[in-house]
Amino acid sequence: MKLLRLLLVIGCAVLAVAACNALPRGNLSAITSGMEAQITMPWDQPPPEFKEVERRGFNDGVQAAIKDFNHHREPEPERHKEFREPHVHRSFVGDYRKGFQRGYDDAMGHMIRSKGEHS
Repeated sequence: MKLLRLLLVIGCAVLAVAACNALPRGNLSAITSGMEAQITMPWDQPPPEFKEVERRGFNDGVQAAIKDFNHHREPEPERHKEFREPHVHRSFVGDYRKGFQRGYDDAMGHMIRSKGEHS
């Protein structure tokens, strides 16, 4: 029985080494790049870890950035009434502003890089 276990462990080790050697060495960075591309969030979607009020702020920030970009305004999220006086309970103002700022920054960065394309 012990011999069978030993042979099984050795067999698994040999298979693991063979599998690693079968991977193309030069394409490892391409594999990891592809994985990163799969987990990248769309620019107009809040991060999944955001709480509800942060998501609301994020979406409002995206809309504010799009308006500012389209009207050729300087990027200043603090100028927006939704940022200064959010319609949330005062205990959630910080979370809302955090989401708003992130959404605004993500959207403005995207708009600048894509020269105004919303997609």
